[in-house]
Formats: sequence, structure tokens, C-alpha cells
Amino acid sequence: MAAPVRAFFLAVLLVLATAAGADDAAAWAALRSGGHVALVRHASTEPGLGDPKGYRLDDCATQRNLSAAGREESRRIGERFRREGVVVEKVFTSPWCRCRDTAKEAFGKAEDWEALSSFFDAPHQEPDLTERVKNRIGTYSTRRPAGTVVMVTHNVNIAALTKLSVGTGEVVVVRPDGCCGLKVVGRIRIP
Repeated sequence: MAAPVRAFFLAVLLVLATAAGADDAAAWAALRSGGHVALVRHASTEPGLGDPKGYRLDDCATQRNLSAAGREESRRIGERFRREGVVVEKVFTSPWCRCRDTAKEAFGKAEDWEALSSFFDAPHQEPDLTERVKNRIGTYSTRRPAGTVVMVTHNVNIAALTKLSVGTGEVVVVRPDGCCGLKVVGRIRIP
């Protein structure tokens, strides 16, 4: 590769890294200030897509669950929140075991909330579930939490709310925008 081409690609990578760092910094600052919501996709799972046929929410053995790496990722998420000085006021989670386990490993607590349930196998449920989550986030514009509210859920849910596809363990920081909307503040990928 010619030196000018290599220099161009290095410059592009530097710009992208700088933009990602700025996005990351803005997201952490928002979380530290309180009144924001951290949408967290569950950490890494055992291989597969969706859940096995016949899975049941009341039996983790029938679901696709966190891998050992996913449990470690979850702990790193919690450690990073603490190191960044983020006060976590409340943690809601999808009732799927991989989400519940991510939340408990990261934050030590979680409250199941059916509105964060995956609609991967039931796309007809998307409008109702997404609207319920938007409405809850919207209430924080008038009743601003002192700390950060964490919602651990699935990629399909985060994509429906934000139009962003996220990796496992990735965090999208949003703030309320009016009664029933939200605005993306930034994304955080915790290595």
C-alpha cells in the first residue's frame, strides 16, 4: 500500500476513534448526571440465535443463557459503572434469564419488567412493548430520577427504541424527550 493511501486510512481511523471516544465521554457524563436511562443489551451467550424451540421463561435450562465470557462481561459492566461514579437508582430487566443474569452480575439487583421482553419470536408484540418502554422513559422528563435507571434487554428492543443495532453488553444512553419519546445521548462499548 502506498504511503499516501496508508496515511489516509490512518487518518480515517484516528477520526473514527476520536468520535467514538467523544461519544463515550458524553454518555458517561450523562449517566453521572442522573436522570438518564442506560439501555443495556444482555452480555454474551452460548452460541445460537433466539431461543431453542419450546423454551420457557420459568426454566432457565430451556433458554439460551450467558456464557462464562458473558458473566465476566456483565461484571465488567458493573465495575465500569462504579468506577465512572454512576449512581444506579433502579435496574429493570427482561424476564429472560440472560438479561436477568446480566443485570444481577453487573448491578447486584434487578426487577423483572415484562415490557423489556424479547419479541424476536413474536414481532406482533413490538409496538405495544416499545410504546410501554417509551412511556416509562417519558415519565422521567417530569419526575427526573436522581440517579441512572438501567434497563437490561435484547437487541431487537433497543433497535426498536433507538434505531441502533448493538452488540452484546453494549450500552445506549438515552434521555427523556417529551412525554413519550427519547433521545440517544451516546453509546458505550465496555471492553
